[in-house]
Amino acid sequence: MKVLIYGAGVLGSYLAHVLASGGNEVTMLARGKRLEELRNDGNVIRHYFQLHTTVDRVNVVNILRPEDVYDLIFVVMKYPDFQAVLPVLAANQSRHIVIVGNNASPGEMRDYLQANSPVEKKVAFAFQMNAGWRENGRMVSVRGPKVQMVIGGLGEKLSWRPVIDQAFAKAKYKLTYNDSMDLWLKSHMVMILPMNSIGSSYDGDLRKAAKDSKLLYQVIDALDEGFQVLETLGFTVTPASQVQWVRNKRKVLYAELKILLLTSVGRILLSDKAVGADEMSALLVAFNELKQQAEIPTPNWDQLTKVPPTAYT
Repeated sequence: MKVLIYGAGVLGSYLAHVLASGGNEVTMLARGKRLEELRNDGNVIRHYFQLHTTVDRVNVVNILRPEDVYDLIFVVMKYPDFQAVLPVLAANQSRHIVIVGNNASPGEMRDYLQANSPVEKKVAFAFQMNAGWRENGRMVSVRGPKVQMVIGGLGEKLSWRPVIDQAFAKAKYKLTYNDSMDLWLKSHMVMILPMNSIGSSYDGDLRKAAKDSKLLYQVIDALDEGFQVLETLGFTVTPASQVQWVRNKRKVLYAELKILLLTSVGRILLSDKAVGADEMSALLVAFNELKQQAEIPTPNWDQLTKVPPTAYT
């Protein structure tokens, strides 16, 4: 299959590696220094825990023209960057698009693409479970043995799921389909915002934060408040197990959070290498709009997730 990865950061680069290894004809869209790296050296990834490096030779472009047709396009970007590429995607003739990453407005994105495209657009949303950072012309990928992508529509089954399945048929990768990705993404937003605010309490020293039991329980209380906001507005927390952990297994969650802060994995997942400051600000602004609609008290959430004056708008 002809697949375009629109976005050549850590997550997009790993996805390109998986799909190229699975026998697809992969093209990556990149710009600036990353474009030069891909053209000169290929898609170089150091797999952090697997202790090896892979190099994939892929096609590289710096623009998506309206007449360029791909069987499948994956848009892998930070949430604040999606809006800028929607007009380009809408003008393109390709029909199948998957938008990957944190997302507070998937419905609006889908509607824009479908209303402004010359062809019928099939749009899905997804989240890929890995992290990493850029390092000397390569990407460092922090992942488990098999990376998972949660993927699906917004309240409906994907009639074009076979297109996605075909792309991953020969790839070492786990796809988990969810028909309510809007709920999944909102629930995930609630999970990451308080947890990723921990580092700022101790200037990024997560080991010190791990010793602050009051702070960790405040994070758990903030998570509960965030879920209450969703429930008040009629949203179902997805997966439901998250609510159970926060409300019925507080001591277990506290212990797991403490361990996470003390590990190298935790220091990566709860740092700006996983969710940058600009993305955090954009997600906070989006969630605060929901919070205002709910009109319920959220004191712990408010204290932990203060939106800075320079927040994305």
